[in-house]
Amino acid sequence: MMSQFARDVIAREKPEWLNQGRMEGRMEGRMEGRQEEAASLLLKLIRHKFGPAPDWVIKQIKTAHLKRIEAWSDNFVFATSVEEVFAPQPVVSGDSMDGESPGKVS
Repeated sequence: MMSQFARDVIAREKPEWLNQGRMEGRMEGRMEGRQEEAASLLLKLIRHKFGPAPDWVIKQIKTAHLKRIEAWSDNFVFATSVEEVFAPQPVVSGDSMDGESPGKVS
């Protein structure tokens, strides 16, 4: 059990590492939220345009990084099939997709 003195010191002078950890946690949570929302929206659009999404599409979208989902969303606009949404794109310098490979998962 912690003494009242220790609790008072911690309450007044929170260590820098604690503030840093909280900030990093918030940033990570925001990015995860953006990724989940983008994935949800892209799946919804695919279902409206092409019908029920195949399992491989759901898996691809739910496990992809945000930049990849954004690229697929760009493809979606002109795609005439669900496969075209996932067509490989040339990676522009400085626009890394974190080592992900585009296309269908086997």
